[in-house]
Amino acid sequence: MADLPTRALTRGFRLAAVPAGFVGRRALGLGKRLGGRPAEVIAEEVQARTAEQLFSVLGQLKGGAMKGGQWLSAMEAALPEQLAGPYGEALTKLQEAAPAMPVRTVHQVLAEQLGRDWRSRFVEFDDQPSAAASIGQVHHAVWRDGREVAVKVQYPHAGEALATDLRQLDRLVPVLRMAAPGIDAGDLFSELTARIMTEVDYEQEADAQAAFADVFRDDPDFRVPDVVDVAAHVLVSEWVDGSSVAQIARRGTKAERDRAGLLLCRFLLSSPPRVGRLHGDPHPGNFRLLHDGRLAVVDFGSTLAMPAGWSPRLAALLRAGRDRDADRLIEVANAAGLVRGGEVTAEALLDLVEPLLEPLRNERFTFTRAWMRGLTTRFSDPRSVISRTQRRLHTPVRYLLVQRVAAGTTGVLCLLGASVPLSAEAAEWVPGLDHGDD
Repeated sequence: MADLPTRALTRGFRLAAVPAGFVGRRALGLGKRLGGRPAEVIAEEVQARTAEQLFSVLGQLKGGAMKGGQWLSAMEAALPEQLAGPYGEALTKLQEAAPAMPVRTVHQVLAEQLGRDWRSRFVEFDDQPSAAASIGQVHHAVWRDGREVAVKVQYPHAGEALATDLRQLDRLVPVLRMAAPGIDAGDLFSELTARIMTEVDYEQEADAQAAFADVFRDDPDFRVPDVVDVAAHVLVSEWVDGSSVAQIARRGTKAERDRAGLLLCRFLLSSPPRVGRLHGDPHPGNFRLLHDGRLAVVDFGSTLAMPAGWSPRLAALLRAGRDRDADRLIEVANAAGLVRGGEVTAEALLDLVEPLLEPLRNERFTFTRAWMRGLTTRFSDPRSVISRTQRRLHTPVRYLLVQRVAAGTTGVLCLLGASVPLSAEAAEWVPGLDHGDD
């Protein structure tokens, strides 16, 4: 532990190198352009190299920086078209791959967590990781009863690294602002910090996963792998194959992309009433489309307890906004504490939510990158009436994760280009959305 200050300093330098490298490449590009190379070619090279450095730095740091990159991958659809390619490819890598920790270190963690005889629990154990999680890496193995399992091994000192990275993430704000100027990077990272620190405890994650697995057992639409064994820094679950939603978004058929989008919405909407919890991390690497058409969910490090399911007040807000009932919308928002009397007019509030509720006004809605970028542009001007209305809203802390899930899910749906009957799904799982007593 004595070397933590040195490690923190090193990690800070690595993060600082990303915007510095970006500036250097811009200068180099200018020199090449003056030498006669086309500006478009130079710009593409700068973007591609910066994206690759982003992956390299975040992947090596793991912890909070990698987690932030994974979550940002869900928002790739908000990027301008000329940036979506290189940055999308780099961020997708963060969902399933990162530089692996040494085999000796993996064995050391397993011995510390499962006992010196940890090998006796497995028939087989693959020393090479099959995937990278934000604070650990996943190994394929065969449990002693013959079941294929995924063994998630947490990186040593992940908690300390997580806290350090989260404090340093503001160094990436200039890069994020160049990639997606409509995203408020400062607010985004502050919200991430509050939620991510809960994800270090694998025993807490195992409890959440077991709750979901019990409810969705034998479900025709979903597969939640059972927890096989758990310690503070090791989590063993049943293995699942299939294609990640990130892979489906890039290479899947239209039918596969629509299916993945539908099931993603159904899982997130149905979980609060069915499980009493909301899955809080809808980045594409956490969901896999199986060969039988079900959607598998493989990470439960972030969940929000919702024992009463969706609030009736949410249905009232959504219904008023969907139906363009400005007076009813401001009335419910006032009662929920979202606005204070006189600060926001009914018309301004309706104008704010108008495009966000468009998917609920259609029998089927196709989520597209163009639609997402339109929203980003609309909300990106800090001098606009929309932005002034946003600044006057008062969002209770308990709603922040719900907003993150809604934004992340929308980003994934736009990556998929999925056509989804969202209005029918929401009406089924959010009581009172179709009609209700207000």
